[in-house]
Amino acid sequence: RAGYRQDRFGLRMPHLNNPAVLALCVALCACTALATTTCPPLRHRSGQAIGKIGSFLRTANIPAMKATASPAAEECMRLKGGAADAAVVEEISTLMKGEGLSESAVKAFLQAYEALVSGQDGMILESTIEPATGLPSQSDLKDADAAKVKGLLEQTVVLKLNGGLGTGMGLEQAKSLLKVKGEDTFLDFIAKQVMSFRKTSGSVRSMFMNSFSTSADTKSALKDYAELISGDWEVVQNKVPKIDQSTLKPAKNPAAPVKEWCPPGHGDLYPSLAGSGVLKKLLDAGVKYMFVSNSDNLGATLDINLLNYFAESDKSFIMEVAERTEADKKGGHLAIRTSDKHMLLRESAQCAESDEKAFQDTKKHGFFNTNNLWIRLDKLQEVLDKNDGVVPLPMIKNDKTVDPSDGNSAKVFQLETAMGAAIESFENAGAIVVGRERFAPVKTCADLLRVRSDAYVVTDDFRLILSPECKGIPPTVDLDSKVYKKVSGLDKLLESGEVPSLKDCSKLSVKGKVILSAGTVFKGKISITNPTDDWVTLKAGTYEDTDVDASKA
Repeated sequence: RAGYRQDRFGLRMPHLNNPAVLALCVALCACTALATTTCPPLRHRSGQAIGKIGSFLRTANIPAMKATASPAAEECMRLKGGAADAAVVEEISTLMKGEGLSESAVKAFLQAYEALVSGQDGMILESTIEPATGLPSQSDLKDADAAKVKGLLEQTVVLKLNGGLGTGMGLEQAKSLLKVKGEDTFLDFIAKQVMSFRKTSGSVRSMFMNSFSTSADTKSALKDYAELISGDWEVVQNKVPKIDQSTLKPAKNPAAPVKEWCPPGHGDLYPSLAGSGVLKKLLDAGVKYMFVSNSDNLGATLDINLLNYFAESDKSFIMEVAERTEADKKGGHLAIRTSDKHMLLRESAQCAESDEKAFQDTKKHGFFNTNNLWIRLDKLQEVLDKNDGVVPLPMIKNDKTVDPSDGNSAKVFQLETAMGAAIESFENAGAIVVGRERFAPVKTCADLLRVRSDAYVVTDDFRLILSPECKGIPPTVDLDSKVYKKVSGLDKLLESGEVPSLKDCSKLSVKGKVILSAGTVFKGKISITNPTDDWVTLKAGTYEDTDVDASKA
């Protein structure tokens, strides 16, 4: 006992006058000095992070170590595993305000930054959660009272997230400008959905959340739908600085300063609404309910029965979830935190490697977030007021390089938040199970091929839903990422001008350079390969439950 002292938290810490203990701590110090960005945080048995190794070393009684540490090492030790350095916080704040970003945007980013430097890794351990069960279902909802609909719609706004450029698909413009069916783009479908709803169900406000990169393109593309781009038709997403991994300060890239910034993830919805003044305007206008969804999900439209359920439930926040299938096992899932029974969202980046099996168990964790959210705006304002103008959200840390096109450029952290994660910040939040017809997102060229095919059909109100032949399960499409990662590769695959039939196909795999002929029909499980380096055309015809070498067919 004489060999220990108490630190300011009441924890017993070694005096390190034992040579063996001292040797161990020297080794730990070397780990901190050489790999401060990768050393895992120390944790209690409960899984709660208590700081990185550097944080432990700073509380240990090692005068000689402190005397010999270099200024750079001291600065790195001060930042990592501890509180954010006041000078760096001021640097970030000044930098962001200099770009015209709001106080709300600055506070939201500093919340994520504080989480980074305190040693948090954002992990949600399996031992701290339990499956979400007993959720209500959309299929059980009663029809809304027609007499109430007009009043509900007057208090409602529909917002589409439209900030993505689709760079992962090789695009340099808004992803929503991609053609989906015929000549109609995502934006065409969204506009027609809103106008159809107003014609058949009643007037409702609509908005877009654009980024600096998509605002002009979106406005130009919607010029034929003038009623959708009048008044406060958009809120513009913020941007945040990339953080240098070696210094934990804002990254520098003098050759192209624009690359020092990155999007903050769709969790930026909340500071964007608050910082732009749009939230106040909506509340002042009597708007109480907001329905949010992604622009690339054409199955997500305003549903009156869901709106009515949201209003009658008096919930502050509702997430639409769908049942996970094998194809969804690598995506995030809904869960319950055991400590306080709050719902939460666990993304793949927040899953420890040791928990991966449980994370991917779709029978255990049975629901995923569709990113269709219902938000009570007055309750959102309450959350902001309670938390100094921010919505507490878990930080998601992405390892990148400051120049995405140069893998040898400085390593950075891009800090993001997810808007669905706010489910744990709202009191009286909930979730509801919806059918797959409300979830048809496009994140890859394989997704785009699937929705362009006859596996998806267009309804009279311009929703994109699964064909009846699919029986509620979309076909799995696996395209060779070396060939078809970008839209230009998909265009080559479909250069005949006709999309193959996939409505009776359960899985399609294409490996190698293949061009599909017009009149191609796939049924069951199909594998198409081309082992050569040349483009090969697959003959038209019906292929069912077969493996085909296109170079020999």
